[in-house]
Amino acid sequence: MCVVVVGGVEIALGTRRTAYLRYAPCGPGFEAARVSVIVAARDEEKKIREALGSLLKQDYGNLEFIVVNDRSSDRTGAIVAEMAAADPRLRAVNITELQAGWLGKNYALYRGAEAASGGLLLFTDADVVMDPSTMARAVGYLEMHGLDHLAAMPAVKLPSLPLRLFCSTFGIFFSGYLRPWKAKDPRSRAFIGIGAFNLVTAEAYQAAGTHRAIAMRPDDDVKLGKILKKAGFRQEMVLGMGLLSVEWYSSLRELIEGLMKNFFAGLEYSVVKSVGAGLAVLLLNVWPFAAIFAVGGSARILYALAVMVMLLFISDANHFYGQPRWYALGHPLSAMLFVYILWKSMARTLRTGGINWRGRHYPLALLRANRV
Repeated sequence: MCVVVVGGVEIALGTRRTAYLRYAPCGPGFEAARVSVIVAARDEEKKIREALGSLLKQDYGNLEFIVVNDRSSDRTGAIVAEMAAADPRLRAVNITELQAGWLGKNYALYRGAEAASGGLLLFTDADVVMDPSTMARAVGYLEMHGLDHLAAMPAVKLPSLPLRLFCSTFGIFFSGYLRPWKAKDPRSRAFIGIGAFNLVTAEAYQAAGTHRAIAMRPDDDVKLGKILKKAGFRQEMVLGMGLLSVEWYSSLRELIEGLMKNFFAGLEYSVVKSVGAGLAVLLLNVWPFAAIFAVGGSARILYALAVMVMLLFISDANHFYGQPRWYALGHPLSAMLFVYILWKSMARTLRTGGINWRGRHYPLALLRANRV
């Protein structure tokens, strides 16, 4: 009960200390810095035209766009080439072979940064759609607050109710584990990075070791934030709802497969941590709901109170992030799915000796060696 209350209060207060990017000023005074927008794309023909179109419509004048076509087998390269021919600010970098010792996306982002000329670098994904004012607001916020790294959390679009219920629970676990509101505190060890929007000064990026330092990390977005924080640079996460959106996954099967590469990696490929984390999730987020029907007397009352408090805090978080409060009711089922993905990620990685991502196998020994 105490753990639920303390954790819930911390998340509730922490989210309220997180600023919304849409309220940041976006006047012309913030357009001095040149921004290089770097997009890694592999087989993104369904979404990349809309995403790049939103980038090219930014109200910020001093921009260049570098799209790295990472060995795509579909029409991604042709779409990028067509858009580059129509807008001289957009430049395509084509990768035909993956360099040894790198994950594909990480190498693509590194190559994009190599080709960049801006004092600010924005690393973003090929399926992120942005409001025209996004860049101006982000640069303004970064400069006004003296930051070296600004991460923005997008609104997540999901086509089905089970996916939205899982997203609600995933957000709670993400917040509780990383505590992103503490990343801006130089005295805290907390760090943050968001794949949809990582804006960083070129100087800080180079000093922190670039993507070379996280070459074999499937959780590269978060770990970019970690190496920047460890190098002493100032960072903060803001909420991008209303300005940034992304369709996370289109089906439950796709979600499970997509998260498989990250969950075990997020716990440093540790069996002890993964088993322990799964048991803790079940004990704190599933058992109280079951215990209401499994025990009696005063214990049942205490578990019922714990469940009500938990649902109160989760519904509050849902409301804060623009989701229906009642999504909290799906929390125990979503928590079980979370543990299933975590343990399946661990079992598959150990069984196959690594992870399979975008048609390529990466050995576990190399993945484990890249600790940051």
